[in-house]
Amino acid sequence: MTPSEDYLDKCSQLLETIRAQAESIQAAADIFTESILAGRMVHVFGSGHSRIPVEEMWPRYGSFPGFNPIVELSLTFHNLVVGANGQRQAMFLENVSGLAERILRNFDISPPDSALVISSSGCNIVPIEIAEGFQKRNLKVVTVIGKQHSEASNSKDPRGKKMQDFSDIVLDTGIPPGDAMVYVDGLDTPVSPGSSVGSCAIINAIKAEVAARLTAAGQPPKVLTGSCIVGTERATELFEAAYDEHGRRISQYYSRLGL
Repeated sequence: MTPSEDYLDKCSQLLETIRAQAESIQAAADIFTESILAGRMVHVFGSGHSRIPVEEMWPRYGSFPGFNPIVELSLTFHNLVVGANGQRQAMFLENVSGLAERILRNFDISPPDSALVISSSGCNIVPIEIAEGFQKRNLKVVTVIGKQHSEASNSKDPRGKKMQDFSDIVLDTGIPPGDAMVYVDGLDTPVSPGSSVGSCAIINAIKAEVAARLTAAGQPPKVLTGSCIVGTERATELFEAAYDEHGRRISQYYSRLGL
């Protein structure tokens, strides 16, 4: 088996692990649908490379309003690697206690809002405290982690807490400890992580379930759709309507701040 075949086989295994969590995926979709039908939002947070599934949820083609993507550039701006705004600083900030509360302070959050927090290990302080902050605000919290990876990792939280300790539903990407999935002959460390594949699969499975529920409830979502499917005029109409709806929904989280 070639390394690429090995990787693809392991990705198939991730999908089977996710498929086995169908009941939990549907339960998460129930929670999120309730928030959206109430005119509120699902707050989605990820730091580090976990910003990838946040942006996978919204906004991109095949997605729809109802989700508030919370992505801090100081925690996720990786492409410079070193120097100003480099990776060392981002990884340091990801474990600064109190930063999560400063992030959440920007939003007037309350039920029936809900939350989705993604972290490969569930062991860094900011995502732990973000999930905890949502729970303190009485939101239902769904988390996405790699369970094996989390169990093999030490929490940076001084209490020993992990993100799943502040979760109503925990979904598992299925990644192995360390995330990387392929061993190459002559190389003593594995390559090719699986967390983005697993987390994005979970995100889109939830998205499909929420779309079905909204449609069944008589409120079909305004889905960002390619012009090659619906034509340029309809695609533009959906684009504008979806972003307008997002603007209306998100405005309520700023209008009463501090009151």
